[in-house]
Amino acid sequence: MRFFIELAYNGKHFFGWQIQKNVNTVEEKLEYCLSKLLKTSINIVGASRTDKGVHAQQMFAHFDYEKKINNNFVNKLNVFLPKSIQVLKIFPVKKNIHARFDAIKRTYKYYLTHEKNPFNQDFSWYYFYPLDIQKMNIASKKLMEYEDFSSFCKKKRNKKHYEKENNICKIYHASWSEENNVLCFTIEANRFLRSMVRGIIGSLINVGRNKIHMNEFIKIIELKNSNFCKLIVPACGLFLTKIIYPEDIFL
Repeated sequence: MRFFIELAYNGKHFFGWQIQKNVNTVEEKLEYCLSKLLKTSINIVGASRTDKGVHAQQMFAHFDYEKKINNNFVNKLNVFLPKSIQVLKIFPVKKNIHARFDAIKRTYKYYLTHEKNPFNQDFSWYYFYPLDIQKMNIASKKLMEYEDFSSFCKKKRNKKHYEKENNICKIYHASWSEENNVLCFTIEANRFLRSMVRGIIGSLINVGRNKIHMNEFIKIIELKNSNFCKLIVPACGLFLTKIIYPEDIFL
């Protein structure tokens, strides 16, 4: 049977979602604990590959297991997992449903604060320069007019020159809001590229600081070259908050 896991995690002490050699990742911890408790080798596939230090309020992953899973298994798994990872649900889905490829929408939020607070430093970016939110929102709307976001895609190391990447994304929503001196950027799309959200936010902040004009922001998008994206904001303020699937995948 194929199972979906819904989970949340604090990404501060992880080198991202995806398994890598000699570093802590969310995927590695989850696979290890599942394999130990189910007493068989479990391989999981995540719905997204969050970067080092990025958090998730809602993440999904899938794995295959031939037996039934008891209702109290989630509680056992949470005891075994690090405190920074919480499994919310485990449930069966239809055969061959894929956590990554069957997701139709993903939402990220980024939090930026004007007030220094030692208790929020792991979950927001303290940014003391004044920003013009109105200009940033006008620029955010421009994103929905484009589909190729190569300018905001961090280049992969050791990538062969003949390998082509699909940098096409459909952005459905992008906007800034402010409440109690905290700025929140919300962006929803069908998919995201590596470091894309943090690159977009960095360029929007430069618009808000009047470091670049609107036509320069548009030019950065149209150049399709990440060398012109100068600011990648810190990961601490970024959260994967929602993933949407078609309703017919569920049993």
